[in-house]
Amino acid sequence: MSLKIRGLLAVTIGIVLGLSLSLGSVVLADRDANTSSSLPWDEARLLAEVLERVKRDYVDDVDDARLIEAAIRGMVADLDPHSAYLDPDEYEEIRVSTTGNYSGVGLEVSVQEERVVVITPIEHSPAERAGIVTGDIVISVDGMPVDTNDLNDTVARLRGVPGSSVTLGVLRDPAGDPLLYELVRARVQISSVRFEMLEPGYGYIRVSHFSETTGQDLREAVSEMKRDNGGELAGLVVDLRNNPGGVLEAAGEVADAFLDGGLIVSADGRVADARFRLEAEPGDVMDGAPITLLVNGGSASASEIVAGALQDHGRARIVGESTFGKGSVQTVMPLSRGRAIKLTTSRYYTPSGRSIHDRGITPDVVSAAPDLADVNVDPAPDSQLDTAVRLLKDQPIRHSRAD
Repeated sequence: MSLKIRGLLAVTIGIVLGLSLSLGSVVLADRDANTSSSLPWDEARLLAEVLERVKRDYVDDVDDARLIEAAIRGMVADLDPHSAYLDPDEYEEIRVSTTGNYSGVGLEVSVQEERVVVITPIEHSPAERAGIVTGDIVISVDGMPVDTNDLNDTVARLRGVPGSSVTLGVLRDPAGDPLLYELVRARVQISSVRFEMLEPGYGYIRVSHFSETTGQDLREAVSEMKRDNGGELAGLVVDLRNNPGGVLEAAGEVADAFLDGGLIVSADGRVADARFRLEAEPGDVMDGAPITLLVNGGSASASEIVAGALQDHGRARIVGESTFGKGSVQTVMPLSRGRAIKLTTSRYYTPSGRSIHDRGITPDVVSAAPDLADVNVDPAPDSQLDTAVRLLKDQPIRHSRAD
C-alpha cells in the first residue's frame, strides 16, 4: 500500500474517530456492554484498497479531498433517503430554510423554459423596493450572464454581505431592452406564512414550509384576520399542500396554536435527545371555531406532524390526498470548515401512537388534486379548497382538549 493511500486511510479513520468522540457521550450510553467499540479494520482496509485503485487506474486524476468527501457523502446517503452530507453551500441552504433569513436582494427565482424567472420579490426586500416584479427574467448578475443549468450559482451571486452592491440585468419585455438595477444587499426575512380572507368570516392560511418563525407568524396571521372580521372567525382553512416540512419545533408550535392540551407528537431514537414528547399548552387561537387542513402527496414531515396531531385530537378535518409518509426526524450536526451531516436520529408517532412512515396520513375527506402547477394564496379554481370551505360551514364550534 502506498504511503499516500496510507495517509488517506489515516485521514478517513481520523474522521470516523472524530465523529465517534463527538457523539460518544450520548451514543455509547445505549450500547450493550459486550459490544466492541473497535474500528472495523477489515472494512477500513477495503476502503483503502478502493481508494488506491481509483487513484491509480481511474481515467482522470482525482483530488484526494474529493475522494474522501465522496466516500463520506456515499456513506451517509446510503443509510436512508433523508440522511446526507452537507458541503458549506448545502449547509448554508439548510440554515436559510430553517432560520428564514439571509443576506441578499430578496428574490425567489426558478428556471422556466431555460430562463431564470422571478417567482416573487420578498416583501420589504431591496428587490421589491427597486421595482422588480413577478415574471421578470434575470439575465445577468454584475455583468456576468446567468447559467440556467446552475441556478444555485445565480442564487449564491445574489447573496452577500449586507451593505454590498450588486447589479442585476432584468428583461421585462422580451422585445425591449434589458433593465439594470443596482441593489444594496440587506437582511431578508422569508415568511413561510401567507393569508387572506376567503369570504366574510372564513380565513385562509398557506404555510409553505416550517421555519423558526412559522409558529409566531401563524398566530399573528390569525390575529390580524380576526381583527379585520369583528374579532372572530367562523372557520379557517390551513393549506399544507406541497409543504415539505422543516423545523420540528415549528410544527409543534403550529399544532399547539389550535389545541387546548394533549400530546402533539412523540419520538423514539437511540440517544436521549432523540426521545421526546411535545405537549400542547392551554389556549386555542381559533376559540374552538372549525378548521380544515389541506394536504397532498407533497405534504411531508413537519406537515404530517401537524396533520396527525389535529386529526387524532379531532380538532380539524383533513382534506385532500394522502400525505408523503415521512415519519422520521433528522438532526443537522455541524462539522469543521462549514460542513455538516443531516442524520436521521428519531422516528416519530402521532398522539394515538401511529407511525405514518411510508404510509402517510389518509385524509378524512379525499378530494382530487386541482389542475394547478402550483398552489398560491390566490389560487385559480380549486376543488380541494372549495371542499374545505364547504366542510367548515357544516361543522359546529368544537373545543380541542383531548383527554
